[in-house]
Amino acid sequence: MTVNPSNRGWLSKYLEYRKDIFQNFLDDTANDSHPEQSMYRLLRPTGILYGHPIATEEDESLTKLNKLKLLLAESLISGSLIYHHQEINNEDDFSEVVMRTVHNIGDFYNKVYPELSVSNRTFLGKKKSPLEIAEKILEKRVLQTESDNKNFWVSFFDNIILFLDIYFFGRWMHTSSEKTIAEFFMQEKEELRFSIVKVMAAAAHANKNIEEEEQALFDFFLKSSHLLSSQKAEARRSFEKGVNLNDIYLPSHNSWLLKKFFLELAILTAWVDRKLEESEMVFLKEFIKKLGFYEEDLEISLLAVEGFILENWKQLKDLQSGQTLDELGSEYLQRIKSTTDRNAIQINNKLKDDTELTQLLLKSRDHKLSKSEEKRLHNGLIDVLKALPTFVVIGLPASYLTLPMLLKILPNDMQSK
Repeated sequence: MTVNPSNRGWLSKYLEYRKDIFQNFLDDTANDSHPEQSMYRLLRPTGILYGHPIATEEDESLTKLNKLKLLLAESLISGSLIYHHQEINNEDDFSEVVMRTVHNIGDFYNKVYPELSVSNRTFLGKKKSPLEIAEKILEKRVLQTESDNKNFWVSFFDNIILFLDIYFFGRWMHTSSEKTIAEFFMQEKEELRFSIVKVMAAAAHANKNIEEEEQALFDFFLKSSHLLSSQKAEARRSFEKGVNLNDIYLPSHNSWLLKKFFLELAILTAWVDRKLEESEMVFLKEFIKKLGFYEEDLEISLLAVEGFILENWKQLKDLQSGQTLDELGSEYLQRIKSTTDRNAIQINNKLKDDTELTQLLLKSRDHKLSKSEEKRLHNGLIDVLKALPTFVVIGLPASYLTLPMLLKILPNDMQSK
């Protein structure tokens, strides 16, 4: 990529560079049942939902902070496009929404994150453009996440609070910028930051045994959470003694996206020692009741978290010590198998619509396929599974799922035919 976020004027170049991709994403999510579902589809694969940004191949040469700067900018802008989809009928409308979003980035951070405020004039009194203000604010925001700690789990949660930026910015775009609204968002932001700490404490205590990784994770997060001293003291007591789910603040108007975030935060914390014990599953089932979710929602989020880690295994190097993909993936494959069995009729109908794919599937049982046939069958089966409602939202780790795996997770009746 030719855009370097370290250079002045990078945001304007980036918007031009990504214009077609923004538009394609907008078209792809047009039929989603709710904008928050589209936001989840946007944030989950990038890792920003989990506090661990994942670089595309073309961005791998960038520094961690520059990757994060691009992801934050793209998330804020794409989120705004999602919520203003109905206003966009042509290219001029598209450009207008993008530029309004850039202007609102400055307005939002100056009022809701006053510690990041940027003057709208230069030292010599010249008025800055909205692009210049947004660039400076994005730089200041990602610098807050900078850490020398290289531990995977610390890094995993180091940037977790960035999700709240994106969540509140989406709501900001729907409201006026009055002082009372800004004050409400500031208060809500602090409450939810504290809720993050409490959810982590509750999840860490689920198995009645605080793991070394969980303690290190919590200590670092508390240090970087920007909580008040009194809140930090209460959070530490909560972590040492445990916290009742009833004591965790989740606003009554909380959104599906916010609830998904807290559920998957709890899953990640419980999974920090790379396994989920029975007591931790009991905790997660209690937590989904508080969130107003069902066990199916829990299964989907478990698939989402495990799938993210498996898909990005190469970029998550600290996880590889003492673990193999097979060990980490066995439970994931069992979950997918349960999902495919429940959706056997839909999968069968999809295969019937693709004669070539069905013939390749039958051939693979008795004959060795050529490389091109294996690729066609692999990609075809991935497409069939991605069409299931579960995977439309959370996706699939296509680079992890080999053809033999895909054949094993097909519904039982298809394997016997």
